Amino acid sequence: MKKIFWLGVGITIGVVAARKISAAKGALGPAGLNRAVGRMSDSVHDFADALRDSMDQRETDLRAALGLDPERPIGPRH
Repeated sequence: MKKIFWLGVGITIGVVAARKISAAKGALGPAGLNRAVGRMSDSVHDFADALRDSMDQRETDLRAALGLDPERPIGPRH
């Protein structure tokens, strides 16, 4: 009975290890690298959009507090 138990444990460990190794190969290959770079690029783009929105909101608040024309920009906008 012990032998059958340890055989089952060994097979289970082998299957789990094989799946982990194949997943690691997929993550380290060109396709995995491409996915990682794409996710990073999307994150940076989303952060920049949120930052621009916050800057515009803060500028509107400051213009309102100072009594400036909210539609007329003062300097060049990049």
